[in-house]
Amino acid sequence: MSTPEPGGALLSVSGLRKHFPVRRGLIRHTVGAVKAVDGLDFAVTTGETMALVGESGCGKTTTGRLLTRLLEPTAGSIVFDGHDITHLSQSRMRPLRRDIQMIFQDPYSSLNPRHTVGTIVGAPYRLQKVRTEHGVKRAVQELLELVGLNPEHYNRYPHEFSGGQRQRIGIARTLALRPKLIVADEPVSALDVSIQAQVINLLADLQDELELTYVVIAHDLSVVRHIADRVAVMYLGTLVELADRDSLYAAPRHPYTVALMSAVPIPEPSRRLQRDRIRLTGDVPSPLNPPPACRFHTRCWKAQPVCRQTEPPLVELTPGHQVACHFPEDVPPATPAG
Repeated sequence: MSTPEPGGALLSVSGLRKHFPVRRGLIRHTVGAVKAVDGLDFAVTTGETMALVGESGCGKTTTGRLLTRLLEPTAGSIVFDGHDITHLSQSRMRPLRRDIQMIFQDPYSSLNPRHTVGTIVGAPYRLQKVRTEHGVKRAVQELLELVGLNPEHYNRYPHEFSGGQRQRIGIARTLALRPKLIVADEPVSALDVSIQAQVINLLADLQDELELTYVVIAHDLSVVRHIADRVAVMYLGTLVELADRDSLYAAPRHPYTVALMSAVPIPEPSRRLQRDRIRLTGDVPSPLNPPPACRFHTRCWKAQPVCRQTEPPLVELTPGHQVACHFPEDVPPATPAG
C-alpha cells in the first residue's frame, strides 16, 4: 500500500452525502429522507488534526462513521491513502481497518463489561489475525503502559476503572494495529472536566510519538483550540467554514461560527465584558426538511432575500480560509506591532 508524502492528503472527501430514508405505511414506502450529511468537501493532511465542530444534530458523528465506513455513503467519494473506499465491501474493507480506527464518545458503553481489559485491547490482533513478536499479552501490556495504565491490570474488568481510565483503555484498543488515521468522536465530552486535559494531552503525545493523523469530532470549541490544526464548522449537514485554527479563532467569518465563538467561556472578567454574547433564536431546523438555499438563514441576524434563494458556495476568502456565506464577517484590521 502506498504511503502519502509527509504533508500530503491522507484522506480526501468529495461531495459526501448520507441520507436516511423515512418510510411509513404498511408497505413501508419512502416518504422522505433525513439529510444527515449533505455534500462535504475536505481533505486531511498526513500528521494533522482536523476538528469537526457544530451543534448537536449537525451531522458530525454521522460524518465520522462514514469516514470509518461504519456507514455506507449515499453519494460522494472517500479516498484514503490513495484508495477509493467509498463503497468497498466489508471483506475488502477489512484489511484497511488496520489503518482507520475510531475512538468512541462514551467509555462506559464502548467497552464490553463481560470482557477483561486484556481481551478488549487484544481483540484487534485476533480479528485481524496479526501475530505479535512476544505474544498478545505482552503487546497488550505495552499498549496499556503507552496510554498511562498499569500493565498489571491486564485481567481486570472495565467496571473497576474510572471514566478517564476506561477511555484510555479504548485508546489502547484503537492503537493496537498502529493505524494511520484515528477518528475520535467526542473523546472527552463524557469525562470529568479535571480529566479532560489529561486525555487531550495523551492524544497529543501519541500523535507525536506514533505519527498519527486525527479527525476529532467535538462541540466544545475551547477543547478544539488546544488540539486542532484546522477546524471545519458544520451546520445541518454542510460545511459553513473551514480554516486553520489560529485564523478561525482570530477572525471567524461565518455568522454561525461567530455565534459559537461567543459562547466559549472566557476566564478573564475584563475580556469577558468586552465581548458580545450572541444568542441564536430557535432550534436547529430538521434535517428531514432543511431550509432552502443557505440553511442558516432562519437563525441568522444578517439574512437577506438572497440567502433564502441562492445557496452560498464554500469559497476561499483569504488563503486557507473558506466560508459559505453571502455576507461574511469582515476581517478585523491587523493591530500594529508594539
